[in-house]
Amino acid sequence: MGVLDNITVVSLEQAVAAPFATRQLADLGARVIKIERPGSGDFARGYDTTVKGLSSYFVWLNRSKESITLDLKRPGGREILDRLLAKADVFVQNVEPGASDRLGTSPADLRARLPKLIVCSVSGYGTSGPFADRKAYDLLVQSEAGLVSVTGTKEDPAKAGISVADIAAGMYAYSGILAALLARASHGRGTTVEVSLFDALGEWMSAPAYYTMYGGRAPERSGPYHASIAPYGPVRTRGGRTLLLGVQNDAEWQRLCADVLQLPDLARDDQFATNPKRVANRTALDDAIARVTSQLTADELVTRLDAARIAHAGMSSMADFVAHPQLAARGRWRDVESPAGPLRALAPPVQLDDLEPVMGPVPALGAHTDAILSELNFSRDQIADWRREGTI
Repeated sequence: MGVLDNITVVSLEQAVAAPFATRQLADLGARVIKIERPGSGDFARGYDTTVKGLSSYFVWLNRSKESITLDLKRPGGREILDRLLAKADVFVQNVEPGASDRLGTSPADLRARLPKLIVCSVSGYGTSGPFADRKAYDLLVQSEAGLVSVTGTKEDPAKAGISVADIAAGMYAYSGILAALLARASHGRGTTVEVSLFDALGEWMSAPAYYTMYGGRAPERSGPYHASIAPYGPVRTRGGRTLLLGVQNDAEWQRLCADVLQLPDLARDDQFATNPKRVANRTALDDAIARVTSQLTADELVTRLDAARIAHAGMSSMADFVAHPQLAARGRWRDVESPAGPLRALAPPVQLDDLEPVMGPVPALGAHTDAILSELNFSRDQIADWRREGTI
């Protein structure tokens, strides 16, 4: 039994942000009915073919969902959607600007007809302001929100290596929907949940924004190093392995010098006495640390760091992460079914006592269309007619 077993979600979704939100609802037991275009479906299905012929993005974002194909530009598609929404608790959409008004799925229209429905709209820049009508994709929002400007090396800005704006929006849509369900349980009314990629990533950019507003300058790009804490970044070891270490305060800095580097006088060097001074003299600091760590193997350095209670990490490749012993030891992997056969998937990061997450199959395009339409009391003849004309 999932905590959302009695909740039905209808989602007019594509790509990453909205599917990420609804997949997490499905993980908790919600029934998620995913509306896709006849013939092509969610365009994330075509991003790549690396997972036994399936898209890595689609496999990640769409397990446990039911797929129904609908052409909402046709009257029959709209009729089907109306019946779906009459039985739904939540409607989620991330359509292009203006599409919800054309389709009759704007929050105002739906809430007027279905006052108990929770309507969540995910957009690029929100529904008001000068950017409201702009199309927005993850990299574009990363750039517009300033993330690209603070990521990368001093010489070259870089985007984040994952769809961080989409993921941020999906997380806030998910938590917003949960809050709306709690509120409805209290007062019996639905509500509108609005999330934009720009606002979501903007929240995550608050620390560099404060630094800029009140420090008079933006944080410098610092590659794999922390922009405002030192030493906090990669160090070389004998044999070629790289470790990352993180020193958060002066007490840890003193232990690093005395117990790991075995250079207690370094902690008293005036140019390294405080964190701001260590950041200002980062090149000299890194050189002093490297002169010691480059003579130690990674295992020797880890032994010293552990003894001194200094935080550290390996610089993992993606293959290293997939094979990580922490994931295996904690039983984080599950098997999920898909049109290509069983696939490995990570269990959701939030674990609840005595509740196993729902990790159902990744759906084939339109796999549940006939069953859902029959459930909605449409006749076999009507379903056949819609299929011939391309409505489903």
